[in-house]
Amino acid sequence: MAPYIQRHAENTVRKLAAQFGAVLVTGARQVGKSTLLRHVIPDVPELSLDDAAVLRSATDVPELFFRYNTPPIFVDEVQRAPGLFLAAKEALDESSAKGLLYFSGSDQFEMMQGGTESLAGRVGILTLTGLSLREQLGSEVADPFVPTGSFLSLRRQSILPSAVWRHIHRGSMPELVANPEYDWNLFFGSYVRTYIERDVRRLVNVGDEMTFMRFMTVVAARTGGLLNLADIASEVGVSRTTAERWLSVLVTSHLVYLLHPYHTNVTKRAVKTAKLYFMDTGLAAYLTSWTSPEVIRDGAMAGAFFETFVVTEVLKGYYNAGVLDPPLYFYRDHDQREIDLLIVRDGVMYPIEIKQSALPTAKDTNAFRVLDGFSGVKRGAGGVICMADTVQPLTTTDALIPVSFV
Repeated sequence: MAPYIQRHAENTVRKLAAQFGAVLVTGARQVGKSTLLRHVIPDVPELSLDDAAVLRSATDVPELFFRYNTPPIFVDEVQRAPGLFLAAKEALDESSAKGLLYFSGSDQFEMMQGGTESLAGRVGILTLTGLSLREQLGSEVADPFVPTGSFLSLRRQSILPSAVWRHIHRGSMPELVANPEYDWNLFFGSYVRTYIERDVRRLVNVGDEMTFMRFMTVVAARTGGLLNLADIASEVGVSRTTAERWLSVLVTSHLVYLLHPYHTNVTKRAVKTAKLYFMDTGLAAYLTSWTSPEVIRDGAMAGAFFETFVVTEVLKGYYNAGVLDPPLYFYRDHDQREIDLLIVRDGVMYPIEIKQSALPTAKDTNAFRVLDGFSGVKRGAGGVICMADTVQPLTTTDALIPVSFV
């Protein structure tokens, strides 16, 4: 058995359990949800709804489930029995104790609706992703990324560009990371089949699974770009309505993240279309047939994959800290001014440019000046995340930031 890789979300689970009667860990298939909970609560009995007998009990007589399975208890694959959430509410109403119920499962429409409505105020929710680069490197720094001097002073690990591209190509799935001998093609081939057969079928009536597979491939080929549903629908050969519904499945399954643009009344010329990012660059590479780190690095999508990697790494830090709606945006206007990533915290905007080059210049921060015209927010430190070895000043407020520091 491969060794357990310490997750930065462990302390978040403990905090949620100390504050709420129930804890719900959601996320994409195989990102380590069950493994995380088993590690944090090793003495809590576990029941999996993959077990036919347990599933029958949970679906046929959910009102009795927690009488025969006395809390504290951990229920895995809870999306298979959404009716359990109402029974969980009744169980929690009988006790004021915290950390009684633990759930894990794919973040699906009916599960989240049942969980958030039935257990409002009683459940703490954590979104788990694949392993962050920091977790893979064994870093103890778990704070969400901001390009401030105080945060960057905590980071000391830089890795070679070739290693970055290996991480981008391999992806962040814990099983694949912990077992370097596993075949990349076999893993993701099985992953996609399982995802379509177990998750997609339950959510929508796809009809033609090959068409949905093509849809995933077309979406993966647009990672790092502005979302254009009409164009995607046309290329796949489905209606825009179908493309929109299928995209919502990828988003709610945490395979795709939509980064929304920052705009206010003073940014009327801002583009209002979201950008699309595949949460796992390894899966995106598999779907688009980029077969090695070198092929991605030297290919036409190198910039898009590098940007996807950086944005999702930043996102992982906020999710691991228990932030369900990370304060992340991008900016682009009709005057072609663009900021790849905006982190907005406590009324301060931190601008980020993303360059796969090792030697960006101060010119790469010129777009940051657009923030000076925004009212109600303060411009904070900025940075260019790139392949540099160490943090270096670019301007009085902006710095070169190694990608591994994210």
